[in-house]
Amino acid sequence: MLPQLDPEAIRAQFPGLQGLAHGKPFVYLDSAATAQKPLRVIERMDRFLRHEYGTVHRGLYERSVQSTQLYEEARAGVARFINAPSERDIVFTMGCTDAINLVAWSWGRKHLRRGDRVLVTAMEHHANIVPWQITAELTGAELIACPLTPAGAIDLEAFDQLLDERVKLVGVVHVANSLGTINPVKLLAQKAHAIGARILVDAAQSAPHMPLDVQDLDCDFLAFSSHKIYGPTGIGALYGKQAVLADMPPWRGGGEMIETVTFEKTTFAPPPARFEAGTPPIVEAIGMASACAWLQELGLERIAAAERALFAYAETRLAEIPGLRRIGTAPERSTVLGFVMPGAHASDISSILDMEGIAIRAGHHCAQPAMRCFCVPATARASLGVYTTRGDIDRLVEGLRTVARLFG
Repeated sequence: MLPQLDPEAIRAQFPGLQGLAHGKPFVYLDSAATAQKPLRVIERMDRFLRHEYGTVHRGLYERSVQSTQLYEEARAGVARFINAPSERDIVFTMGCTDAINLVAWSWGRKHLRRGDRVLVTAMEHHANIVPWQITAELTGAELIACPLTPAGAIDLEAFDQLLDERVKLVGVVHVANSLGTINPVKLLAQKAHAIGARILVDAAQSAPHMPLDVQDLDCDFLAFSSHKIYGPTGIGALYGKQAVLADMPPWRGGGEMIETVTFEKTTFAPPPARFEAGTPPIVEAIGMASACAWLQELGLERIAAAERALFAYAETRLAEIPGLRRIGTAPERSTVLGFVMPGAHASDISSILDMEGIAIRAGHHCAQPAMRCFCVPATARASLGVYTTRGDIDRLVEGLRTVARLFG
């Protein structure tokens, strides 16, 4: 049996969770939007900025050489975090959204043609819908969506019917940010590959909460953001199989992504440099790698076990609230608790909880098609992090009782 985590001890590592909100101890239940940052990450970035900072890949002096080494070590650390075969499979991006756009603009523009299809699901974040719509308009391809079951799971029978030789890429979220549904991405990868399609996994919500192994999943692409895994904003990573990346053209031009430049012709560097034009986010890459290492030291399996237990407790407590209806009840779900309450708009719920010192999210969560599946304009969403405690859930329930009294 894995040793249990101590959420109170973990919480103490997060300066952003200390102090008061509206005169009450701060409860942060919006980690699906962005996670708070541990001292480990803050101090690592501070040390680099104070004592080690230099540009990368461009200087022969010692500071630049050392900075380059730290930057590339960060890439290797991110590769280890998802068990990528090589650090050359990791492209640093501005985030998960940017990574998906890279695939859509580079792979999509080269490989999609009129009559081709991109198959996504009705629970996707807008980041895995809009880039494909834009690319489809440019290439003549078609974007189609697999429907959901009433509980908010992928309708696998419908998926199999939609998956035919016209589908060239399957885009699927690993854990849905609006519903908490955990999708069977390994099975979907097998199905996609059986008809010759590629698969892209949006791991923005799974990366902080469970072990990721891209070799076991056998995905062609996997994208995630640093700021959701307790690292800095402004950076993320795209994993791509090396042969797939090597067959993709660059999507941004500039320095560092080239081999030679003349006014007549430019030749491009191999991946990942081909996709990283300009001065990269050096400090942020080092911070992201520090967050990856911190999570690995805690143990992703231990984190997943602790969050499963806490999630079950949260669902039991939410069931006590009169009239509260959960949105997203798939058999496999995790960390995201979406709900509506009679008479109260999601923004009302959020505002009342805020006055109690409790931070949750309200809205469509950049997943409007998923909201339409459940005939709601918006939901209130509480989401868990590694620092969330049972006491936080109890505070949430107390706040929701106040909402029920006011709108009941």
